[in-house]
Amino acid sequence: MCFHNSIFVKASKLAVRYGKNISVVEIAEKILEEQKYHANAFAFAEYPVITSAPNIQFFNWGLIPSWTKTVKEAQEIRKFTINARSDNVFDRASFSEPILRRRCLIPSTGYFEWRHERDRTIPYFIYLPNEEVFSMAGIYDIWRDKEAGDVFTSFSIITTEANRLTDYIHNTKHRMPVILSKDNEKDWLDPLLSKSDIENLLIPYDADKMDAYIIRNDFLKKVPNDPSILEKVR
Repeated sequence: MCFHNSIFVKASKLAVRYGKNISVVEIAEKILEEQKYHANAFAFAEYPVITSAPNIQFFNWGLIPSWTKTVKEAQEIRKFTINARSDNVFDRASFSEPILRRRCLIPSTGYFEWRHERDRTIPYFIYLPNEEVFSMAGIYDIWRDKEAGDVFTSFSIITTEANRLTDYIHNTKHRMPVILSKDNEKDWLDPLLSKSDIENLLIPYDADKMDAYIIRNDFLKKVPNDPSILEKVR
């Protein structure tokens, strides 16, 4: 699954990549700096998201459905909505409306996954050599806390079957995030896209356009903006 991501670029470069504005540059840079090399989904932190809006937005990872009733319910449900599986995204109550109406792009410079070998777990950093920033397929929703009056916008990353490279690495769940080509990014954000057209985009990315290497086992213990997180072991 995709629970650990990376986005080590400046907000200005991210804006150029997607043709978007940065409404509050200082805030955007601060958020990116805090999780520069490692964004952990289980921290439910803000992360840059691309929608049809003119600005880069920052949503919390872990989708809270609009129909959620209480803060307690919201805190519980987001633990299970970090990812959405492509094979049931249209059927699950949390995702069935967002997949049709509220799709987004999740920028990434690479993500982390583990290979299991007997009693060993080996962490890998997976990236696209020819794309400094690429897009994962995401969905989002807007939840209003009626008691406090606060509004929360949150997202999930969609996963699909692993390709040849990621299947070797993620050899327990055999999943990978849906990675969209640049040509398909605009289509993904089209609110009029049909269900069948959406399904046609939920496929494994070409393994020949991806690469990976082993990193240190202790990377989860490091602060998220420590560049040594991405150091190669071999």
